[in-house]
Amino acid sequence: MPFAAGDEQDLIDQLRDAGALVLSLVAEQDRKVIGQISFSPAFAADGSPGWYALGPVSVEPAVKYQGIGTELILAGITWLREQKAAGCALVGNPAYYSRFGFKPYPALAPKGEPAEYYQILLLRGEEPGVVVGFHPLFHA
Repeated sequence: MPFAAGDEQDLIDQLRDAGALVLSLVAEQDRKVIGQISFSPAFAADGSPGWYALGPVSVEPAVKYQGIGTELILAGITWLREQKAAGCALVGNPAYYSRFGFKPYPALAPKGEPAEYYQILLLRGEEPGVVVGFHPLFHA
């Protein structure tokens, strides 16, 4: 995908090793992991707290299009709301993530991210006016 580096499985391990994986959810079937989603801290340029990044999210190809990714994302968003998060940023397909309330913010995309895929889900407060960037490991 034009917005994925192909090293997402390594990124999850790196975030975990750095203590920066704040939430990881998995879906299992027959004792095998068939889906996974991760959330890590995100950082607003103005220092405002409560921002998170969604990603990576993945579902085994054999069980795609069965709602597994949707359920993982919804569970993650519920957790963010419980944490009183300000919002969540991601880089992904706008046609897919808009169903969860994510909106494109190409003008606020962090340097090095594809602006047309940069999106934010605002959970509280005002519309962001500053870049909300990802953990440095996303660019390691």
